[in-house]
Amino acid sequence: MKINRYGQSEILNPDQVSLLFCEGFVNVRDRALFGICLYAAARINEACTLLKGDVVTPMGVRSKLIIRSYNTKGKGDTREIMIHPQLREYLEAYVPHIKVRGKNPHLFPGRHGLSHIQKGSADRILRQALHRIGLHEGGFSSHSFRRTCLTMMSDAGIPLRHIQSISGHRSLAALERYLGVTDIHKENAIATLNFKPVSMPF
Repeated sequence: MKINRYGQSEILNPDQVSLLFCEGFVNVRDRALFGICLYAAARINEACTLLKGDVVTPMGVRSKLIIRSYNTKGKGDTREIMIHPQLREYLEAYVPHIKVRGKNPHLFPGRHGLSHIQKGSADRILRQALHRIGLHEGGFSSHSFRRTCLTMMSDAGIPLRHIQSISGHRSLAALERYLGVTDIHKENAIATLNFKPVSMPF
């Protein structure tokens, strides 16, 4: 997957997200898989290795997603993330279609229903989806969903410590380096400069 000149995956804008999930991904599994990356800020390997039991929907309690420590980068802490209503729709549409062999516990079974879907397979699915909607030259990767999620929360004014509890970054400094700055951010920053015109001497 391509990355931008700063060595980071590009951030998706709302129109690109809509196009990708409406027209790029062509089945319920792919929407659920990458929906987890987008709406739970999950790394692609974390999403691929989820167990069916990691989607918790107890009666009377908000549903949540559990990303376990042994699946996280650097074996970080286990994270519990509330499931966004849109992600819930993707999961509810997908779950009845899970095809498994034996007692495979994985939410996203691999080929022939064995083990779990591999990261390389997920990357191919994303490349095909991006090509389908004409975004294959844009510097997007599976990491774009995670960066998009965290950057949008930061833009909305969510405290960094709250975002950190979702992202799993070990420090606020690491999280801040990870958040994206888009051209729109720069434009808005410049637009805040509101000086009174000064008469130029002739």
